[in-house]
Amino acid sequence: MNLRVTPGSPLVGEIGDAPDLSLPGDKSLSHRAALFAALAEGESHIENFQVSGVTRPMLAALAALGIPWELQDATLRIQGFGLQGLKPPAGFIDCGNSATTLRLLAGALAAAGIPAVLDGSPGLRSRPMGRIVAPLQQMGVPIEAAAGDTAPLRLSARLRGERLKPLDYTLPQASAQVKSCLLLAALAADGVTILREPVPSRDHTERMLRAMGVSVIQTDDNTVSLTPPSPARLLPLQVKLPGDFSAAAFLIVAALVTPGSSLVLRGVGLNPGRTGLLDALVSMGADIQVCPLAEQGGEPLGEIRVRYSRLHGAQVSGSLGVRMIDEFPALAIAAAYAQGRTVVKDVAELRYKESDRISALRQQLHRLGVQMDEQPDGFSILGGQSIQAGSVEPAGDHRLAMALAVAGLAAAGPVEVRQADVIAESFPQFVTVLKGLGGRVECLP
Repeated sequence: MNLRVTPGSPLVGEIGDAPDLSLPGDKSLSHRAALFAALAEGESHIENFQVSGVTRPMLAALAALGIPWELQDATLRIQGFGLQGLKPPAGFIDCGNSATTLRLLAGALAAAGIPAVLDGSPGLRSRPMGRIVAPLQQMGVPIEAAAGDTAPLRLSARLRGERLKPLDYTLPQASAQVKSCLLLAALAADGVTILREPVPSRDHTERMLRAMGVSVIQTDDNTVSLTPPSPARLLPLQVKLPGDFSAAAFLIVAALVTPGSSLVLRGVGLNPGRTGLLDALVSMGADIQVCPLAEQGGEPLGEIRVRYSRLHGAQVSGSLGVRMIDEFPALAIAAAYAQGRTVVKDVAELRYKESDRISALRQQLHRLGVQMDEQPDGFSILGGQSIQAGSVEPAGDHRLAMALAVAGLAAAGPVEVRQADVIAESFPQFVTVLKGLGGRVECLP
């Protein structure tokens, strides 16, 4: 499927609980909730679960591990049998293109002590896995990666009841996926595991494990410690997940760059480890109001109001980049429409996402006449020039596809996004929502 986005129409409306004008449930939380529920004892109920291409590999993996689940609309019910309730899979576990699925499963399987092979798409096989393999091996996990420290990962069985070594470890770079993998493995450790990060990453895992009865302590020096529960039992989940902030990011930027636009987004997750984009956009002159509400399942959520704004360039670096690592494709579009230069540093991790997002963004934005220069750990964009009509390709990256579609909303002419089916990986209703808000978007064969 290709998309044709035609400029000229403002985006106006409210995004909330209406089926055709709503955000998907949070992707990061959906992954965690499904897996953690499988490790709990009892039945978990998870509302607003994100049903998309990127979460299906996790559900398929749980079925392969002997965990029964039922998905009706966006409500997921999972029967967990405890940390030792996972069964060895009959074949390898296909994680698709989801590094989150692979890394979280590696930690859970390390805790369970069962043999398994974790593999995935060619894209997933290109992503670095040594960052979880080395510390897991320090804990005594029998795990090996393929040449180059990539997938497939092979875990061998441990003796039943054998505990892992507690870990005292400093992560070379902040990574919620690596941290979560090690915290899951630490559930089977013989003592307290302590992890440190150079800057804080999102803390969904810490919050959810605490809600399930695990002692997880976070301190101001970016340190987290986990004490394994005794007996080793996690409480089942009864939770409604907030709307996905990373999905909301594209609608926020769409409203900011399209003249006359005004949006209200309700029920959006506002975890401070995820909302760095809002800080970056406000520094660029964005008219954004955030109204926090009560926590839901241990996660903050609220309402975001955004209006069209005349943006200017800014600089993004350091810990702010970690807090918006999935939102840089959206920021790049805001930067392209802003007056002046936007400079991004300290985000080399972008080169190891579903695509090399720095290089892919530069190549596709150049097709639309945007001046973007790349550096090893970042990029700069000179905005304020007219974005041209043209045809672009997202390199199999769902976030890049949505960003390029947003770029067309205020361009000088129509923008065609080829191979846009990949958007369904994380936001299947993206086109429906844009149309419902007034965007001129056509699906082409």
